[in-house]
Amino acid sequence: MGIYDRDYYRTQPSGMNLPGPRTMVGWIILINVVVFVADGLFTPGDAGGTTINDILACKPSTLVHPWLWWQFLTYGFTHAPMPDYEHILFNMLSLFFLGPPVEQRYGSREFVRFYLAAIVLCGVVGSATGMAQGQWDFPHLIGASGAVVGVVLLFIVNYPRQTLLLFFVIPVPAWLVGVLLVLINLFGQAGYGDQNVAYGVHLVGIAFAGAYFHFGWNLTRLSGSLSLDWLKRRPRLRVHNPDRDKQREDKLGQEVDRILEKIHQQGEASLTRKERQTLEAASREYQKNRRDDS
Repeated sequence: MGIYDRDYYRTQPSGMNLPGPRTMVGWIILINVVVFVADGLFTPGDAGGTTINDILACKPSTLVHPWLWWQFLTYGFTHAPMPDYEHILFNMLSLFFLGPPVEQRYGSREFVRFYLAAIVLCGVVGSATGMAQGQWDFPHLIGASGAVVGVVLLFIVNYPRQTLLLFFVIPVPAWLVGVLLVLINLFGQAGYGDQNVAYGVHLVGIAFAGAYFHFGWNLTRLSGSLSLDWLKRRPRLRVHNPDRDKQREDKLGQEVDRILEKIHQQGEASLTRKERQTLEAASREYQKNRRDDS
């Protein structure tokens, strides 16, 4: 069996597969829609009642209340309440069309780490900005825009020549969309846009994605290096096999399985040079065996 015939390659999802989310993009969209609908269904009749968005949103005072720091994550799954559909619709459509290629590029685990890290970073910076401006409880920060803009920029820098439909109508190269994205948010932050839009938060998401791409960060490897698993005592297994060639082949097969599982979970970009060389060696070995068999 060739390395490209293994289960990891046959079963690896590509893009959105409906019905039911099979990608992290699908799960993120589903959670956002569920929260949006729940907030609309359970909004109190009186104007002063507490909504789900009120509970999940973060605000400037969240920064100085450690017991509320979970709001730096939950606010990213809320959106402007019904009947305002534009906020969630724009974010989820952007994620739906541009998120799957990014998830395939970096792997599901790395993608969700990037997405959640972008949400938290944007929330913390947004709250800190409000505190610096002398605000305390308002404005509430809601929406996935900061993280979604980060995903959009990651798509653009990875596929700059890919054709995108501006306003879903005008075909333009992806790099031009990136330029417009940065300019629109810079002008908005300067006071030339809708004051209800958190342009500063968008710029944080853009900056985070740019740094992530430029410096080649990998949050999965970083979290792995912070793990204490290396302290655990590992069992020593000894397998007696007099046939050295068979033993070497088995060892190579196990290493290939591990690398393919890593590609499935973290994306091809996570491979080290040594792991790539191992895959090349396994491919050559497979081709050699096929020639010998024939």
